[in-house]
Amino acid sequence: MAGFVNKLLILLLLFQNICLGFRSPLSVFKRYKDTSRSLSSECLGSDQPVISFGLSDFALDIRMPAVTPKQSDTYLCMSVPLPVDDEAYVVDFKPHASMDTVHHMLLFGCNEPSSAENYWDCDEGTCKDKSNILYAWARNAPPTRLPKGVGFRVGGETGSRYFVLQVHYGDISAFRDKHKDCSGVTLHLTHQKQPLIAGMYLMMSVNTVIPPGKKVVDADIACHYKRSPMHLFAYRVHTHRLGKVVSGYRVRNGQWTLIGRQSPQLPQAFYPVKYPVDISYDDILAARCVFSGEGRTTETHIGGTANDEMCNFYIMYYMEAKHAVSYMTCTQNANPEMFRNIPQEANIPIPVKSDVLKMMHGHNEETKDSDASYLLQQAKKEEAEVLDQGDFYSLLSKLLGEREDVHVHKHNPTERAESDLVAEIANVVQKKDLAREIANHDERDNTILVRDRIQKVHRLESTLRAPENRHFSSQQSKHDEGSWEKEHKGDFHVEEAVEWPGLDLKLGQVSGLALDLENNLVVFHRGDHVWDENSFDSKFVYQQRGLGPIEQNTILVLNPSNAKLLHSTGKSLFYLPHGLSVDKNGNYWVTDVALHQVFKLGANDKEPLLILGVALQPGSDKTHFCQPTDVAVDPITGSIYVSDGYCNSRIIQFSPNGLYVMQWGEETSLGRSRPGQFRIPHSLALIPDLSQLCVADRENGRIQCFRLETGEFTREIKHKAFGTELFAVSYVPGGLLFAVNGMPYPGEAESVQGFVMNFSTGEIIDTFIPLRKGFEMPHDIVASEDRTVFVGDVHAKVVWKFASAEKSETIVEAKLKNKPESTDLLKNMNKQHLVQQASSTGVSFVLITTLLIIPVVVLLAILVFIRWRKTIVYGNNWKGGGGINLGNFFASHKGYSRKGFDRLSTEGSDQEKDEDDGTDSEEECSASPLPPAPSSS
Repeated sequence: MAGFVNKLLILLLLFQNICLGFRSPLSVFKRYKDTSRSLSSECLGSDQPVISFGLSDFALDIRMPAVTPKQSDTYLCMSVPLPVDDEAYVVDFKPHASMDTVHHMLLFGCNEPSSAENYWDCDEGTCKDKSNILYAWARNAPPTRLPKGVGFRVGGETGSRYFVLQVHYGDISAFRDKHKDCSGVTLHLTHQKQPLIAGMYLMMSVNTVIPPGKKVVDADIACHYKRSPMHLFAYRVHTHRLGKVVSGYRVRNGQWTLIGRQSPQLPQAFYPVKYPVDISYDDILAARCVFSGEGRTTETHIGGTANDEMCNFYIMYYMEAKHAVSYMTCTQNANPEMFRNIPQEANIPIPVKSDVLKMMHGHNEETKDSDASYLLQQAKKEEAEVLDQGDFYSLLSKLLGEREDVHVHKHNPTERAESDLVAEIANVVQKKDLAREIANHDERDNTILVRDRIQKVHRLESTLRAPENRHFSSQQSKHDEGSWEKEHKGDFHVEEAVEWPGLDLKLGQVSGLALDLENNLVVFHRGDHVWDENSFDSKFVYQQRGLGPIEQNTILVLNPSNAKLLHSTGKSLFYLPHGLSVDKNGNYWVTDVALHQVFKLGANDKEPLLILGVALQPGSDKTHFCQPTDVAVDPITGSIYVSDGYCNSRIIQFSPNGLYVMQWGEETSLGRSRPGQFRIPHSLALIPDLSQLCVADRENGRIQCFRLETGEFTREIKHKAFGTELFAVSYVPGGLLFAVNGMPYPGEAESVQGFVMNFSTGEIIDTFIPLRKGFEMPHDIVASEDRTVFVGDVHAKVVWKFASAEKSETIVEAKLKNKPESTDLLKNMNKQHLVQQASSTGVSFVLITTLLIIPVVVLLAILVFIRWRKTIVYGNNWKGGGGINLGNFFASHKGYSRKGFDRLSTEGSDQEKDEDDGTDSEEECSASPLPPAPSSS
């Protein structure tokens, strides 16, 4: 009998150890969490970066791979691929960092990191394609949680496939001991579709200058919102040491509604929006940073180092999934006069305790502990003000042991990190040339430098931005807006096609673009000739005839998908190419400003079919041009329209065979330009279905449209966002007008960019800029009916390609069609997902189940064998009443159901565990009490 009991004890202990060895993923995750807490200086998680818990959720650990920065203000980046191919949603962030070593962290989502190395200097860039900011951390900020049903979309057909972690090491004195840093963040992701998609809206001043000693300096930012409604739930402010207060507002019908207001000298965190704020189409988003230059002896500019300044206001929002835009920016003040009515509170600094200031700027090491304690008390004290919307705690935060004192509270972290996103952006691309260069340049050079800085910011920042929403239309036809909204439902925006290799083409100054009958791209460029100050005399006569005509082919036909050269012509014909168009028969129509002529060429002809104007002779009569800029041919009548030009201010109509018909236009008079007056009619766009011709009136910064038959003025399209120059315009059948403006003059805030407009109302519905390098002087634009856009830059000597993001969104919408969007959406999808997972051959579930069943089967077999042996030995006189009853054995186990094995609960994983109970998980197995010894009767 003793031998039987010993065998049974051994079997039960073996069974218990097997259970302990194969705990549920929840217990494993909790054990992982406890270990990572105790060894914060080690690169934990690197051996096990992905941890599954539940059937649809998993955690992804992203850490710096044991790095030691060599100098202060170092930015290091590393990337981690999304471990799944299908769509997932980030719903929680758990930071692993200390402000003693890390100034801030930023997490980006993109499809192609800038480097394939284990880690790299972020000066090389963050991502090669467009990226979105997903998370930011600074100054010991607690975890960031999103409202229930809200997540950042990644993976799938449209989401990011890589995460790129960027860490800014400010002061590296903490690395004197040469220790390795493994800072990072753990993400909680879920496959459950989220009905609401999170995003970030960044408002950023890029050209603020703070004079030394000046007591109050305001930096104002304002943009017109032109997208689907968004709902704001958190905000973050950021400046450097001169900032006193940052405030953000929604302006609707002249009424200012506070989004958030905070001192940037407090812990930089995402603060909750105190009262719900929604942003609708045509609202204005406005922000003000108040600085003081007291204590400075030199001017302070925007930049990424400690001695520069920043003015950033971050907004966390959510939108309906089908209209979601993950990232938007605003970098200008579109209406300075509006800020005369800003609420007075925006000008009043928020008092900050001196000890908090010392801790925030690291001036007094002795106060760190007490200050940290103070901030923790503040966090608990302000618990009621957190982003607490019911089920605000996500599963990951609870599994990580987060309690109710770590809400996203008033002094929260993510703010600094995101402002440091901008600091990072500015630093990575500008830190070497900001303040040092400004001191050595005059006003014009300063302006050029500001432009360069803006462009550099855009080069990095635009990899994570959607087009800016920042324009005030000077004329909005309210009666037409309804029809436009009805016609163009959903979100629409244009983004650079980063896979387009056209930027690598070896081109001269790109002056003209067109599409041929097969939608191939036609490029008109100047080869080795350049238009500069020596090209013409005061009478507009070309002075470099001795160079001869351009010896390269000036007309190139490219495949619009891969930029492959299909055909070329135009060799030894032109001196200074300018405008280009293609007629309905595939003929090329071009202008040459040096020759003062207009040419018609067949696609395969080496000699012109028709020439208008007299070679090298400027003039203003019926047979002469003066630097003609563009030409357009009516596809219905064959009439020829020429914009003439740099030294004339007129539009001339010719018959199909080149006979003069009529002209209209005059030079702009002093004061406000009137209809029909031009200051360089630079580009033409035919609207044949409406029998109109639209002209980019360059130096007047506007578009004028006229009737083809009579030259009668019909309308003007002019926006403040155009600035003082509008270079080119293109029309797409269906009602869209595309345009590009020029670089702003000194003192102007409008940036160079592309525009998409509703032709019927004239309002701007989108703007766009390149992602890989900035516009320098975009000279011409052409768009196709599928809303693919090409822009030629005469200074950068490149052609950009942009594509409508609406295409991919249409696919997503089609997939979401007929899916429930009510509060039952998550439940239904969860049930479907559970069924799919239960019926699938998921490796972890099958493996664990199999391993759990094996010892049970072995135990049963042994017991049956023992029973058989006992029967042989004792015969039928041995009673089983005091023996092992498997039913009673399992019934004594907690949670047993006689209907079979209990179903694995995924809901119980939300229950917080008592960390003092000594157990790891409710699913942990335990040995049952030993059965009584069999009687010896």
